[in-house]
Amino acid sequence: MLVSGVGSRPATPVTVLLVEDDAVIRKAVAMALDRYGYRVSTANDGLTGLELFRERGHDLLLLDVMLPGLDGIGLCRRVREWSLAPILMMSARGDALDVVAGLEAGADDYVVKPVDTSVLLARIRSLLRRASFSPGTNHAPEPPRGTSTRLVFGDVSVDTRGLEVRRAGELVALAPTELRLLLEFAANPGIVLSRQTLLRGVWDYGWEGDSRVVDLCVQRLRKKIGHDRIETVRGFGYKFRH
Repeated sequence: MLVSGVGSRPATPVTVLLVEDDAVIRKAVAMALDRYGYRVSTANDGLTGLELFRERGHDLLLLDVMLPGLDGIGLCRRVREWSLAPILMMSARGDALDVVAGLEAGADDYVVKPVDTSVLLARIRSLLRRASFSPGTNHAPEPPRGTSTRLVFGDVSVDTRGLEVRRAGELVALAPTELRLLLEFAANPGIVLSRQTLLRGVWDYGWEGDSRVVDLCVQRLRKKIGHDRIETVRGFGYKFRH
């Protein structure tokens, strides 16, 4: 079920792969996205969705958790083996285990069905902004020409202009949300950032969001840049170590 709401059309056509086994929900979501200018491909099971994504590629994936054959969490893991495309999970129950499993598998965010159209569109726009992030859009203005844009934190270096991250000289592949999170930390080294601050700065939430998306993304980021680089400040949030 999709609850009606409002939204705006994307500036350029965006392709969305919607994988949902409930025909009524699939049709309602597809029609809503089409109404706002998105080009939607649909599949009713995980394996078909995987093949569609391999064949065509899409700007964003919208995956139901409960799917026949290959479920949404398994599909998310398979996609993450070779693609960093934004992934938004849909959970009918809003079950904590579903949410955590989806985020651990590499999803960027989730919504709970029934989905309000305005919320769904806001989440999609937020994911697309993160995926198309470029220096200067959400952070301080670019430094004068000739000034170094390479920040170094121990064995981790961040090129804020080229958007490259290296650890001990090796290139680190980060999903768009992970990169945005790292840039937020790198812009505030040594400062404790609350989960709500990170939700607003990284996920573009204009409302109180679920802090689990922050915790799971921090967990994934730690695996890639080192567990000791991001410190948990109990009761407050996280701090990026110099």
